[in-house]
Amino acid sequence: MPCILNIETATEVCSVVVSDNDNVIFQKEELKGPSHAVLLGSFVDEAVRHLRSKKIKLDAVAVSCGPGSYTGLRIGVSEAKGLCFGMGIPLIAINTLHIMTSGVLNNNNTNEASVFCPMIDARRMEVYDVLLDSNLKELCPVSADIINEDSFTDILDKNKVLFFGNGAGKCRDILKHSNAIFLENIYPHAKDMIKLANKDYSEKRFVDTAYFEPFYLKEFVATIPKNKVLHSQNK
Repeated sequence: MPCILNIETATEVCSVVVSDNDNVIFQKEELKGPSHAVLLGSFVDEAVRHLRSKKIKLDAVAVSCGPGSYTGLRIGVSEAKGLCFGMGIPLIAINTLHIMTSGVLNNNNTNEASVFCPMIDARRMEVYDVLLDSNLKELCPVSADIINEDSFTDILDKNKVLFFGNGAGKCRDILKHSNAIFLENIYPHAKDMIKLANKDYSEKRFVDTAYFEPFYLKEFVATIPKNKVLHSQNK
C-alpha cells in the first residue's frame, strides 16, 4: 500500500494524517478551529520531518476537496498542491461528504440505516448534503439545500436515513419523520480519508495538480461587517 499524506480542512476541524499500508504513522488534529492558516503548515512540517526521520518516501497527497468552508478548502488545497509540486508526487481529491460517511461506516455508527445523509452547515437553514448508500454510491447528487419539513420525504417514507455533520443539528427540529435518525458530533477527519485515498491511488485516480480547484458548490459571497455598515449609514 502507498504512503499518503491526508489533509482535511473543510470544516472547523484541521487534521493531517500520514498512512502507510493502511496504518496511521502520523496524526495531528485540532478540533476547535478556525485556525487552519496557522496550524496546517506546522502539522505538515511535522509530518514531513517524521517521514524523513524514518526514511519513508511519500507517494501521494490526498486532500478533502469540498464542499465546505471556502477559506478552509483553499488553505487545504493550496498546501496539498505545494507538497505535490515540491515532491513531484500525485494529488488525490476526495469529496468531504464521502469522508464523513466513511467515518460513520468505519465506526459502525449506522443504527440500521440504509441511506446516509452527511450535512455541512452552509448558512441559515441551508446545508451542503448528499444521499449515499453503504458503498458510498450517490443516490442523488451533492447539492446545497434549504431544509424544510418536506425535505427528503420521498426517501424517508421508504428508508431509514441517518443524518449527521455540523449541518444536521439545525435540521433535527424540522425533520420529524420517524425514519430520520440523527448522529451527534460527526466531523470530517483525515483518518477517515485513508481507505478512500488508497483506493483512488490503486486506481490511479489523480487530479491535475496545476488546474485543480476545490469543490465549492456555491460562489463565495463576501460580507460587510456590521460595524462598517453602521458607520457608513451614520455619515
